[in-house]
Amino acid sequence: MKNLKAECIWTALMIISPLFFSPLTWAAPYELTRNSVEEAKDINAAEISLYRVKLGDPEATAVEALVEARISGVRAEQEGTFILLWDKENPTGAMAGVRITDGKVDLIFINNRFAHKVRGVFRHILGAKTTKEIRDLLGPEDFPNETLMGAKLLYEKQGFLVNFLERQVNVEFCLGCQDLFSGF
Repeated sequence: MKNLKAECIWTALMIISPLFFSPLTWAAPYELTRNSVEEAKDINAAEISLYRVKLGDPEATAVEALVEARISGVRAEQEGTFILLWDKENPTGAMAGVRITDGKVDLIFINNRFAHKVRGVFRHILGAKTTKEIRDLLGPEDFPNETLMGAKLLYEKQGFLVNFLERQVNVEFCLGCQDLFSGF
């Protein structure tokens, strides 16, 4: 009986112990086209990926995943420092992409043309009609910047910026990009 009790306690400790030793700040990866993350507090730009390309990835990884790989319904082009993704059915403008600086991905962007491919909270953000809808979904921004033309909603702690101009919505993910945050 004593061995059975010790065995049960040992098994319980083996199952529960990783919960105590794992950092609570680990965020689950968020693949924009696959994961339906709905909670704004769970979003961190360091964990965002666009077709398996994350911030900080080398240029070769981005080119391989976005340009050389065949993504259904998407045409990819490398233009200067950007890799742009176009919707094959409606190629009126780039719907998403990445910027490469110093050989690494330093910016991921999506806009409302990408709304049919993105999952989770950003599908709702890209379809928003007002800044109030965006704030209801994401909470108050760190630095507001509203003008008559539109709004820039900066969520610096989470590493992204939402540009809102009437029907045009653009989300930019970046970690420490001074050019992204310089308008505030």
